[in-house]
Amino acid sequence: MDRKSTSFLIVGLLVGMFLTTGAFAWLARSDRGGSGGENRLVLKLAHSLPPAAPVHKAMERFAALLAEKSGGTVEVQIFPSGQLGSETETIEQLQRGALAMVKTSVAAMEGFVPEMAIFGVPYVFRSEDHFWRVIEGPIGEELLAEGEGADIHGLCYYDAGARSFYTVPRAVNAPADLAGLKIRTQRSATSMEMIATLGGSAAAIPFGELYTALQQGMVDGAENNAPSVYDSRHWEVAKFYSLDEHARVPDMLVFSQPIWEKLPGQVQEWITEAARESVPYQRQIWTNYVADCLAKLAAEGVTITHPDQKPFQDAVLPMYENLKGTPIGPLIERVQGVK
Repeated sequence: MDRKSTSFLIVGLLVGMFLTTGAFAWLARSDRGGSGGENRLVLKLAHSLPPAAPVHKAMERFAALLAEKSGGTVEVQIFPSGQLGSETETIEQLQRGALAMVKTSVAAMEGFVPEMAIFGVPYVFRSEDHFWRVIEGPIGEELLAEGEGADIHGLCYYDAGARSFYTVPRAVNAPADLAGLKIRTQRSATSMEMIATLGGSAAAIPFGELYTALQQGMVDGAENNAPSVYDSRHWEVAKFYSLDEHARVPDMLVFSQPIWEKLPGQVQEWITEAARESVPYQRQIWTNYVADCLAKLAAEGVTITHPDQKPFQDAVLPMYENLKGTPIGPLIERVQGVK
């Protein structure tokens, strides 16, 4: 028997022991094939986006890679579209060990890991290339590890592009255009402060309620990436999309730390490898999907503009001053120092 087959056998025996105890809510018994069936470690993964989203496809790739690496002894069941709760609710389940994995926006992580607020600081990243150099370097690795104190084990980042304003009454081509507008943001203190600093009024409304809020005039606009604007059909109401690209807030794949600590080292290694290997695939399909969504938005009559970023960058400088006395202040300096 070769080394790989021996690893599969050992992990299979360990999985069988876990399942036999019946003490782990995050495990499920899967009897498939053969006369006696086989034990599998089944890990539940929750997220709030639809199955058509590039990140969902990346998680399907992750699941396939993990099944291959484990010889079928570890299986991932994906629950999209908020089936198991909102991002915050599923992260709380993950902390308790009631759920194995969650794909979440980093903005939602801000309430659990304060350092994640760095991603909401407007224009802290000079470009897309700078953004990836930061999160694929020491800073990104440190931030993935920061969640362990909150029982959250970070696995990898997925691309969620740049966030820009889309609005109902008018385009936002300068900070002054936000005056008198109520803009929906994620439940992030940093995002809400950004809107206020730019002269607007922020409202933290769940994404699933946003279409109705736009339609009924409860908010005048929101800020998000092109796929989110298109897939949600918010363009049916908000006909102006201003690509100011004020923030790059990635998605994260996170694992329950209490569960992680119970897994055999070999399983941890397979999960880590599969997660990291799914990232390049997600980035490629994301890039293609963004271009496709922008073209479709234009075809649907959405006015797409490319504002000068400099007035926006100047307008948010007070935020940088206010953050100097916080843990985010030194982090901003480190991010800006990455070449």
